[in-house]
Amino acid sequence: MKKLLFTCCAILMSVALFAQGSDPVLGKWQNSSAEGRIEIFKKGDKYYGKLYWIKDATKKDSKNPDEKLRSRNIQGLEILTNFSKKGNSFEGGKIYDPKNGKTYSCQMTLNGDKLEVRGYIGISLIGRTEVFTRIK
Repeated sequence: MKKLLFTCCAILMSVALFAQGSDPVLGKWQNSSAEGRIEIFKKGDKYYGKLYWIKDATKKDSKNPDEKLRSRNIQGLEILTNFSKKGNSFEGGKIYDPKNGKTYSCQMTLNGDKLEVRGYIGISLIGRTEVFTRIK
């Protein structure tokens, strides 16, 4: 009886751990222009994204409003920060655009192997959406 109870508990724990680790937004994504790739990961209960590959790996963050940061490489920057999950959406986060050095409010919506990333100022009606594709 103890063996059966232990086996059942082990199976339930395995299923619970698998369910926690199967968050479909986590992983590597490519932007629509194929110039950059972002890896989305989780810190605690928040989601973040790091620009782990760009076409020109030597490109600097020259448009950053902070002069001290202009000499850093764009590749490796954490450009998606502080998102909270709400169903298939991720809200309350920010996106940094190294092309212009600005940070925008952002929301992301997962749709299968597509991730709609919308950066905006104020309300989400005033903004731009880019569709990222999962890298398999």
